[in-house]
Amino acid sequence: MRSVQVPAQEIAYPDGRHELRNTQELAQSPLWNEDLAPVPIARRTWTTYNYAALWIGMAHNIPTYLLASSLIALGMAWYQAVLTIALGNLIVLVPMLLNSHAGTKYGIPFPVLARASFGVFGANLPALLRAFIACGWFGIQSWIGGGALYTLAGALFGNGWIKAAPIFGTPWTQWLSFAVFWVIQMAIILRGMDMVRRFENWAAPFVLLIGVLLLAWMVNAAHGFGPILSQGGKVGWGSSFWPLFFPSLTAMIAFWATLSLNMPDFTRFGASQRQQILGQVLGLPTTMTFFPLLAVLITSATVVVYGAPIWDPVALTGKFTNPVVVVLALFTLAVATLSVNIAANTVAPSYDFSNLAPKLISFRLGSLITGILGVLIQPWRLLADPHIYIFTWLGFYGGLLGSVAGVLIADYWLIRRTTLKLPDLYRPEGVYRYTAGLNPRAVVSIVVGALLSVGGAYSAPAGSGPFPVAGLIGWFKPFYDYSWVVGLIAAFLLYYVLMMVFPAQREAREPAPAPAGCAGLLPLLWGPSAPADGPLFRMVGE
Repeated sequence: MRSVQVPAQEIAYPDGRHELRNTQELAQSPLWNEDLAPVPIARRTWTTYNYAALWIGMAHNIPTYLLASSLIALGMAWYQAVLTIALGNLIVLVPMLLNSHAGTKYGIPFPVLARASFGVFGANLPALLRAFIACGWFGIQSWIGGGALYTLAGALFGNGWIKAAPIFGTPWTQWLSFAVFWVIQMAIILRGMDMVRRFENWAAPFVLLIGVLLLAWMVNAAHGFGPILSQGGKVGWGSSFWPLFFPSLTAMIAFWATLSLNMPDFTRFGASQRQQILGQVLGLPTTMTFFPLLAVLITSATVVVYGAPIWDPVALTGKFTNPVVVVLALFTLAVATLSVNIAANTVAPSYDFSNLAPKLISFRLGSLITGILGVLIQPWRLLADPHIYIFTWLGFYGGLLGSVAGVLIADYWLIRRTTLKLPDLYRPEGVYRYTAGLNPRAVVSIVVGALLSVGGAYSAPAGSGPFPVAGLIGWFKPFYDYSWVVGLIAAFLLYYVLMMVFPAQREAREPAPAPAGCAGLLPLLWGPSAPADGPLFRMVGE
């Protein structure tokens, strides 16, 4: 006897979150698998602490520790550097929270959210753009983390480990350390998002605690904070400061810009909008300000203790003589790298690759694909030639992803007023089909945004990178230093105009009333005050 499939029903709860009932019909869709499906309300359990710990775990890493040093080397005083970092992270928090909202409201990851604006098949374009840069970062951080394990083992086993026979110019023990670190990451991510949450919950306070203890130890050894805190920088607050400030601010914004795309991958598990917002507000800008400040204070003390500023935490570890301290410091560096790499560089591409072929690629298989690609890009070669890595790939890619963020925000907040038809995100012939599954307005918007943001890519001085000094397109060269912001704003505006002038005919949008300016935006972002487990709900019409 043939079973009757009941159409999926979308349920809206008093707290503003939605879920699906009767998913039997959608489970047959080629756009559906259990990993991409909306998270049931009962499984949305992440709290404010979970999101704060997630951001603390991602933010306390070696590149974050070195942020202030890079700005001080350009001429800023330490306090100017810390303020620039803090302001940049407050700014990037805005698109982060705007894109996070849909994850909590509908329980969907980034590639499924992208189906609303790019089309049910066109969403693979932004998803794969995000996935490939994450694979690159995964490989880089895995090599760095493997290096920490290699040095840690060397501190335990001596020169026989450090000076082992080389393979392809690198000691075989370092290759082994890289492989072990890779396996540890895969073991965690393959156990799913709940394992990621539990790992970040303990890694975040552990690394911060060790950092504070290191600061106390260094300050005690130096009998004070050292001379860096009394130095005023080279540029002051005059006319020389602002030409340095704005490109530096843009770089600080771009540091976490890629995460602003795929935060729905995490916020889909949120117990409420309030909890994910508070968690991110408490975790991102605070840690990204505190950790570089911690680096400034520790480095200032190293001037007194060792006679010169030591910004690199790995190099600082090499100065320690107590074997227990060395092992603890290196273990902490390995945990910090593991923490950021799993959350920031593995979760996103796992969902993105799954979205490419949902019936064939699960979240776990997507994780394995990420891990394999992270090795195949040969991160040791990228680090050996940083110009290729920084100028050709990361800087260029960052501008491209800014335009994707602009389309997502314009579509969800302006075009749809945060109202999506949840079942149709999984229907090939639903309202998000557009033209053969692709929304050409979104594609045009990111192409134009990318052209403006990275079309003027340049390398200066000559020979420091692959681009001409005058820029690929000279007219656009001034935009390149602000590539992510330019891409976001250009794509945001163009997409909104195109959707208004050429509305999608398949859409039968029933948007919620437009919020009354800024006063109406906060309740929409924050969510109503009704309890998450309230007994009342309503069916959203099919």
